[in-house]
Amino acid sequence: MSFQAYIDNIKAKTGKSLDDFRQLAEAKGFLQDGQLVASIKATVITNWLKEEFELGHGHAMAIYASFKGKTE
Repeated sequence: MSFQAYIDNIKAKTGKSLDDFRQLAEAKGFLQDGQLVASIKATVITNWLKEEFELGHGHAMAIYASFKGKTE
């Protein structure tokens, strides 16, 4: 599955875009000024996404990758 397909599936399942997830992550303190906080590990973010949005591991990792700057 391509990165874009993951993002499209996430939007279809949750109704949220990557920008929405960025805003939520900022509110939780995972991002600061649009950048990942160095002390926040991938597991913390993926667990949050799995628990709160019922995403699978691959979809949660796609969001995490987008936080790290992946765009495709």
